[in-house]
Amino acid sequence: MPVHKVRPDISVLNDSLEVPGIGHLPVNAFVLFASQPVVVDTGLGLPDRNFLETVGSVMDPADVRWIWLTHPDRDHTGGIFDLLAAAPEARVVATFLSVGLMSCERPLPLDRLHLINPGQTMDVGDRTLTAFRPPLYDNPGTVGFFDDRTGVCFSSDCFGGPMSSAELARADDVGAVGDEELRAAQLLWATVDSPWVQNVDAQKFRGSFQPLREREPELILSTHLPPAPGITGTMIDRLGSAAGAPAFTGPDQAALEQMLAGFEPTGGGQPASGTPDR
Repeated sequence: MPVHKVRPDISVLNDSLEVPGIGHLPVNAFVLFASQPVVVDTGLGLPDRNFLETVGSVMDPADVRWIWLTHPDRDHTGGIFDLLAAAPEARVVATFLSVGLMSCERPLPLDRLHLINPGQTMDVGDRTLTAFRPPLYDNPGTVGFFDDRTGVCFSSDCFGGPMSSAELARADDVGAVGDEELRAAQLLWATVDSPWVQNVDAQKFRGSFQPLREREPELILSTHLPPAPGITGTMIDRLGSAAGAPAFTGPDQAALEQMLAGFEPTGGGQPASGTPDR
C-alpha cells in the first residue's frame, strides 16, 4: 500500500480495488498524528494486504490510541483485529449501530470501545474531533469527523468516485483527475454507494450539506477518492445535484457470461481467474 503525507500530521494509507464495469476505486485509510494518534479505518481484508505492516511504516502500532471506524463495511475493517492486538491501549471509536453490525460476524471487545454519535466531540490530546453524518453513505452506522485543529474533514465514503486507472486511484491529489472525469465519477458513485438518493427530497438533501458549508474544510479526505484540497464548495454543489438521479444498474447474468467467455481457458478447462494486476 502506498503511503504519503497530505499534512505534517496526516498520512494517507492508499490502496485501490478494480471493480469491473465501474473503474478503479480508491480505498484509503488514514493516520492522524495527534498527541493521541488516531488510525481512521483499517483497509481491505484481502489476503495479499498487510494493513498492520503499512501502519508500521509510519509509526509504531503500539502507540496507536484510537481507531476511528467510520462504518463496518469490509473495505474499512480489514486490519482492525490485527491492529487491536498490536495496539493494546487503542480503543475503537464507532457508533452503536456499527458495533452491532460487527457483532454479526466477529464482535469487537466491549471494553475497548468508545461509542460516539454525530454531533458529539472527542478530545485526542492536542485537538478535538467532531463527529458528523456525511450527506452520502451506504451504511447506517456511518460517522465521519472534522479535525477542529486542522479543519480537515474525514468524510468516509462521501465524495468518493471510481477512477479510470489504478494510478489515478492512488494519486496524491485529486487535481490529477480532469474536472469532467471527476464530476462523472462522483455522481456515479453517489448512485452506486447511496442508491437511496434517487428517492430523497432534493431540498432536504441539499440541506444535509450544511455542516460542511459552515465549516468549509480546506481538505476533504474520503475513503474512495484521492485527497481533495481546495475544492470543497465545488464538490458540495456537484453532489447536491444527485437527488433524484437515476438508479445505477449493474451487469446482469448475460454480461457475466460474456465476461467469462472472454477469459483464456486454463489447463483444466475452467476460465482464468481474471485477477486484476494491482
